[in-house]
Amino acid sequence: MRRFLASSIGVSCAVLALPLAPPAAAAGRVAAAAVPGSTQSFPLAPLSTSRTPGPAAERGLAPRTVRSFSLIGVVWDDPAAQLRGQVRVRTRAHGTGQWSEWQDLEANNQEHGPDPGTEESHSNRMHGATAPLWVGASDGVQVWVRAAKAGPGTTRAPRLPEGLRVALVDPGTRPGEDAPAGPLGDVGEPDRPGADAPAPAAGAQAGAQTIATAVDSALAPLNGLKIPGPWSGPKQPKDLSDPVNPAETTDPAGQTEPDGPSAASTKAWAEAGTKAGTAAGGTGAPDERGGLRQYTAPRPPIVSRSGWGADESLREDDFLYTDTVKAAFVHHTATGNNYTCAQAPSVIRGIYRYHVVSNGWRDIGYNFLVDKCGNIYEGRAGGVEKPVMGAHTLGFNGDTTGIAVIGTYSSTAPSAAAVDALARLTAWKLGLFGMDPRAKTYLLSAGGNLYAKGENVRLNVISGHRDGFATECPGRLLYGELGQIRSMAARYQGR
Repeated sequence: MRRFLASSIGVSCAVLALPLAPPAAAAGRVAAAAVPGSTQSFPLAPLSTSRTPGPAAERGLAPRTVRSFSLIGVVWDDPAAQLRGQVRVRTRAHGTGQWSEWQDLEANNQEHGPDPGTEESHSNRMHGATAPLWVGASDGVQVWVRAAKAGPGTTRAPRLPEGLRVALVDPGTRPGEDAPAGPLGDVGEPDRPGADAPAPAAGAQAGAQTIATAVDSALAPLNGLKIPGPWSGPKQPKDLSDPVNPAETTDPAGQTEPDGPSAASTKAWAEAGTKAGTAAGGTGAPDERGGLRQYTAPRPPIVSRSGWGADESLREDDFLYTDTVKAAFVHHTATGNNYTCAQAPSVIRGIYRYHVVSNGWRDIGYNFLVDKCGNIYEGRAGGVEKPVMGAHTLGFNGDTTGIAVIGTYSSTAPSAAAVDALARLTAWKLGLFGMDPRAKTYLLSAGGNLYAKGENVRLNVISGHRDGFATECPGRLLYGELGQIRSMAARYQGR
């Protein structure tokens, strides 16, 4: 499989003591520069109550006031080391003094990241890390980590990875958002040397932003807040120029969940896909005239990186591509479901900063993200129509695209709007490369815990993360929707 870099410069020139009882705007509008966020980091100390001989089996951070943050994770030095044990955190809501209950972080997070043997995986910035957790605006934190007990028949003392520290991410703001103001607290230290140096000048930020959007200049104006969909059916899909769905309803538990797609919208979208494919020609099943029909689907509206406020100075300058897109892997972000759709851009900025600054990746790992209201967001930079290589499914990042639904779907079902957005997005993206969402394809493994490096693996064109790597992702209830998503995507392609 051929992987290659495209210089973003070239593109731009071409187009211009712990208590241990833990239990948006019109398509053409130009976005103002986002306010950069920050990452503060605090080392986790051995706990005085730990009586295990040898390396500390418990580490933590006593309750403390800190600079405001909204996303939290635990990081360690060696990206190959696994944290075998339990990681729990609690946070204090900004300005209220109210502490949360203890919450678990997903410690086994190695299944995400760049493929083994790639330049990105060999970066000296790479670290091991838990999955991040979205906690909302917070100004206090407490952390507790305990190593798993030694297994039967072994006398080896439990141990934790070296360099454990908590990373607290302030996602910054985009135009129209207010940053919380309050006590500065303990600012800690940057999670990576140089990661939180003074922000680049406004002109440099604007230049980086323009470079990132230049690859989509045929689809949307430079620095536009969304990449519009060419949709003109009887019922227009929700306008994603503002990535907040105004038509939300409230369920008895108080969570905001949107209505699902109407039957008329679904039917019209599928008919539009059939017409587009017939007009395009290309590969596919023979039509009634004996020619070949290309099965495609309309492009859904996509909130651009400018739209969700990406700080383009964080990522690597160039773009990484593979040859094609043969499959889509569906994920959940495991960041929890305690977010509103209005907060989704902030959650994405937090994940982006965590992936780059704390994990040490070149950019956010996912190619696309979807929120609970069905809004679709551009992920890793390089062009939404192009085969951008992500860092989402360890061993199978080549020739695939990774789509993450924001939230945790092990015991919570995804919304109907999110399921429909997955179907529309995969129908369009896979259709660009002639792939049938209901089919299977062969992917070459780059190495993982299910398939050895070099193994040619037959997988569904729309697969869950757990199909390529032994993991809980994308959560039991989201994984159970994949059959329906395949069928819906095929209908949207006009099959």
